[in-house]
Amino acid sequence: MVQTWVALPEKDEEAAPAFENYQPEQLPIFTDTNVWMRLIAGDAYGLKNGVKTHSPLFYLHVVLEKGARFGLPKEHAERGFYIAKGSVEVSGRFYSAGQMLVFNKGVDPILLAKEPSTLMLLGGEPLGERFIWWNFVSSRKERIEQAKADWKEGRILLPPTDNLEFVPLPEDKSRPADSPSPQALS
Repeated sequence: MVQTWVALPEKDEEAAPAFENYQPEQLPIFTDTNVWMRLIAGDAYGLKNGVKTHSPLFYLHVVLEKGARFGLPKEHAERGFYIAKGSVEVSGRFYSAGQMLVFNKGVDPILLAKEPSTLMLLGGEPLGERFIWWNFVSSRKERIEQAKADWKEGRILLPPTDNLEFVPLPEDKSRPADSPSPQALS
């Protein structure tokens, strides 16, 4: 299983949390010689679905048989793929499970599956600078600090069907233990 977080445009960052479930039959599948793919969100390769997104993007589950040649969609500025299983060759270099490659628009690699491989392809349009810490993403560092405090104090509600266990906020190892927090510097 791969869990993916998608940053929101600034205008949507403070929107109320929401969850929508889409059934597999709502997500288009494309097959070709040695290639199977399902569009999870967005649009790519002429495929589209009704999954709600807040910015132009694509997210695909791709299965390649050994020897398959495959290119990334060209419609989006930022594109990449994560190798969940198997291995691929790109421009004479080999990459295996657990690796992610990212490409800018204008760089159009051809992937060669060296064995049966499962990939997650994703990308979209740039949204501007983002900061990430644990499960929090924002265009503002101070919002990340506020989210940390809200989590510690239990002000972020857990989903009703997943609220039996509280995961404590991890220790922040991004700065020395004796250095002041960003709030202390303000």
